[in-house]
Amino acid sequence: MTLRVKRLPQAVALLALVLFSLAPLYSALVVASRDNADLARATPPLVPGGRLLDHLGELVDRVDLGQAMVNSAVIAGVVAVANALLCTVAGFAFARLRFRGREALFAVVLASAMVPTQLGIVPVFMVVDALGWYDTLAAAIAPGLVSAFGVFWMRQACLEAVAPELVDAARVDGCSLARVYWHVALPALRGPAAVLGMLSFATSWNEFGWPLVALDPNDTPTAQVVLSRLAGGYYTDYPLVLTGVLVSIVPVLLLFVLFARKVVAVLLRGAAETGR
Repeated sequence: MTLRVKRLPQAVALLALVLFSLAPLYSALVVASRDNADLARATPPLVPGGRLLDHLGELVDRVDLGQAMVNSAVIAGVVAVANALLCTVAGFAFARLRFRGREALFAVVLASAMVPTQLGIVPVFMVVDALGWYDTLAAAIAPGLVSAFGVFWMRQACLEAVAPELVDAARVDGCSLARVYWHVALPALRGPAAVLGMLSFATSWNEFGWPLVALDPNDTPTAQVVLSRLAGGYYTDYPLVLTGVLVSIVPVLLLFVLFARKVVAVLLRGAAETGR
């Protein structure tokens, strides 16, 4: 009983944090299920209404959100898998392989993470256009296949999870670098790689600037570009916009639900390693 009383403040604080985190989502649900007339009242509504299905039907008639979400899913899915695999390879190389210039090259990777992505839009677009990839999904996928954060994340994970003695023993037994990576490093890094893939999926799914530049908004749009159309013009239908927002975040929420335990386990393990 005494232990429960001691944990009561923690439980209250966690509950308040959860409610605070869910407040924007609940607010979006309330707005999406109401009319603009309800939102214009002096006292805004605090409970959902009954117009959500009507707004969903209107959303389908106004924009091709289904195709846009398919495009976003393909882009984000490929980016997530590529980051999980390629960043793991790079992280393993920086952590456990000895080669000339390793530290300098890793410093360049870290420095690239400090450069705003907006500065690279013009040169990257020139490359994409020269390759003939404009208005193709490849143009939206290619710049996000590897990230500096992902390389740093997997390098740190490899330093903690893959012992150098295992790598040396595998090389002594005659394993090639590819086999050492596949049979020694990758099994130990599946958890961090899954978390990196989830984060990469969410980041790519929410990306707006680069898809707007690399893709024709009228031909191959993404979910975020389609939602920007609803918010444009002289008049903004906020219930319709928030309906699109709710639909667009469903894949990210499902992904988090599927990988929630993996994320928590990896983060707790990292915290435990840091505290030693």
